Parts: sequence; C-alpha cells; structure tokens
Amino acid sequence: QVQLVESGGGLVQPGGSLRLSCVASGRIFSINAMGWYRQAPGKERELVAGITWGATTTYRDSVKGRFTISRDNAKNTVYLQMNSLKPEDTAVYYCYADYRVRVNGNVYRNWGQGTQVTVSS
Repeated sequence: QVQLVESGGGLVQPGGSLRLSCVASGRIFSINAMGWYRQAPGKERELVAGITWGATTTYRDSVKGRFTISRDNAKNTVYLQMNSLKPEDTAVYYCYADYRVRVNGNVYRNWGQGTQVTVSS
C-alpha cells in the first residue's frame, strides 16, 4: 500500500506564505508525477499544480507567479511554496502521486488526507 502524508497547512493572513510538503511511502517502484489539488466548500476539486519526475510543471492560471512546485526524487517528496496568498486560496489541499509498483506496470494514483489552508485577516 502507498501512503501520502501532507504537512504545512494552517492559517495565514492575506499576502502571507505557506509551504506544503507531501511524502509518498510504501510499495513504489517509480513515481511518474506528484502534485496538488484543492477543494473549497461547495466547489469541485481543482488542480493547483503538478510536477513530473522529469521536472515538467503545470499550474492553474490563478496561482501562476505566486505558487512554486518542486520535488525531491530521492525522498519521494513534493513541495508547494505558496506566496502572496489570497482569501480565495482558502481550501483543503490534497496531494496526489502517480506511481508504478513494478517496471512497465500500470500507473496508479493515490491521494493524501488533505491539509487545510485558510487565508484570512
């Protein structure tokens, strides 16, 4: 079984910063990509940022220039540095990992439990 453990959420004032971390552990042969989704109350889950293990990144438009995703391949860890936070960034942030358990095997996706980010004065 593969587990994802997130950390780094919390309460921050508008304009502030937070750094989220997510560590993947368990039966992993290789990771294709990791990233972050978020879900605000009453809204659908949306992709925030993703990064392949070759370091190709993708961001939703509303966070470009403010958020930076990075990864540590050796530690199976992904980070999300969030700067210039806005109240509309308030949501539960979920980490995901796309991985294989054996060479040329199927790609699976697992999710973390979520971490709350609240931006408020």
